[in-house]
Amino acid sequence: MVILQNLNYIHPNRDPLFTDLDLIINKQNKVALIGNNGTGKSTLLKIIAGILQPLNGVVKTTGKCYYVPQVLGQYNDLTVAEALQVSGKLQALQQILNGDASEENFTLLDDDWAIEKRCAEAFAYWQLDANLDQKMASLSGGQKTKVFLAGISIHDAENILLDEPSNHLDVQSREVLYNYIKTTNNTLIVVSHDKELLNLLGTIYELDKRGINVYSGNYDFYAAQKMIENNALNNDLRDKEKALRKAKITERESVERQQKLDARGKRKQEKAGIPTIFMNTLRNNAEKSTARVKGIHAEKVSGITQELTALRSSLPVRDKMKIDIDNSQLNKNKILVIAEEINFGYDSKMLWLLPLNFRITGSSRTAIKGSNGSGKTTLIKMMLGELMPKAGQLSLTRFNVIYIDQDYSLIDNGLTVYEQAQQYNSSGLQDHEIKIRLNRFLFTGDNWNKPCKALSGGEKMRLMLCALTIGNQAPDMIILDEPTNNLDIQNIEILTAAINEYEGALVVISHDEHFLNEIGIEQSINLENN
Repeated sequence: MVILQNLNYIHPNRDPLFTDLDLIINKQNKVALIGNNGTGKSTLLKIIAGILQPLNGVVKTTGKCYYVPQVLGQYNDLTVAEALQVSGKLQALQQILNGDASEENFTLLDDDWAIEKRCAEAFAYWQLDANLDQKMASLSGGQKTKVFLAGISIHDAENILLDEPSNHLDVQSREVLYNYIKTTNNTLIVVSHDKELLNLLGTIYELDKRGINVYSGNYDFYAAQKMIENNALNNDLRDKEKALRKAKITERESVERQQKLDARGKRKQEKAGIPTIFMNTLRNNAEKSTARVKGIHAEKVSGITQELTALRSSLPVRDKMKIDIDNSQLNKNKILVIAEEINFGYDSKMLWLLPLNFRITGSSRTAIKGSNGSGKTTLIKMMLGELMPKAGQLSLTRFNVIYIDQDYSLIDNGLTVYEQAQQYNSSGLQDHEIKIRLNRFLFTGDNWNKPCKALSGGEKMRLMLCALTIGNQAPDMIILDEPTNNLDIQNIEILTAAINEYEGALVVISHDEHFLNEIGIEQSINLENN
């Protein structure tokens, strides 16, 4: 069980993140924690795990907590055993078995005589081909994730905190993860953008700057509820915009009517020969009356405007953006790539069990699928002309291609946001036009001088899309390598909308079947290793 009461947390720069946050998760509940980048999902998991301390508030847990991190690079200098925090026990066990029955070794082991067996069983369950003495740096991203997933049963924890656990996992490994989630009796708190995974969880906790909203259902239920809420919000927006237009018309008509009454009164007074002093008093009274009418209506217009601004700020980000990527000038049926019985390898050993045969046209949508290490990146390099097949025939037409990897490394970390946008300004857009494009992708004036190295994955993705709209001509082909790995749900929806507007050739490496379905994949290249 996990209980948070009046939780407050501030960043080291003193910016507040949580204020009076309350949360109760009962034993054996399986919940998802979702929210936009920067709302503090990972921070909240670390607070529950005891890795971070809140400014104040109460954190109570019954049973041991175990945290599976999203970012894994910091463990590269450790062995697998050290990353799992079992190296001390394993060394103590070996020394005892070798005859060193010191009190220190028995204290370190703490009667955990089955530690080696549990490690072996956990590695087998998660299909992890690694040994405990191996350096984490030698493992793939998927293997590193499976190391920490194996730690769930090794540490025998009750409360499991998973931070983007399906990142880097291939389809087969994801199935193991999904099966664990469906069958475990542990209490689960999961941060994920994987919609298939999220649909396995019974409750959705949505974290935003106002706190936590609870939806008693899986992700599909949550999405349906959000659609209802957003439709209601859009109706409120339309009603408020209509009310604002009506209020402005009423304001103008009321002022004009008052001015006509004042002018008519003034003419009557002049005909009546009223003394000048009294005329001045009447004129001042009329001006005050007009000002009062203006003030009443201006206050009403201002109030409606403020309400409208508040409603617009509640719109989903994708509804605020204007995505307009130019289309390729190539004929949509033009063949860009033809592969006939191609394979790759060294000496006589080929990489793929079966040679590859496929073709890509100017408008085709293709997914490259395969387990970790199956050669997906190798095939991409062949499509880019950087590698040649060792067998078969690969024909490449001359075309303009852009390759976007999961780290968005086309973004130059040494530049600012504005400077990066200018790098793609091949059409000679003026300064104000560049800034208009940046604003469309939610980079306001406060962000223009922000260094690209400080951007999140979602921000880099939006800047990359913005750059594509600035370029003089869209690429004929876009290649995306695990594009959703570092994105939250909101930014995945933005990326999906952009891809669905693009009409050129698309090649995608992704294990996210939901994402592949959303972007209309038409054909798959399936890789199997020898």
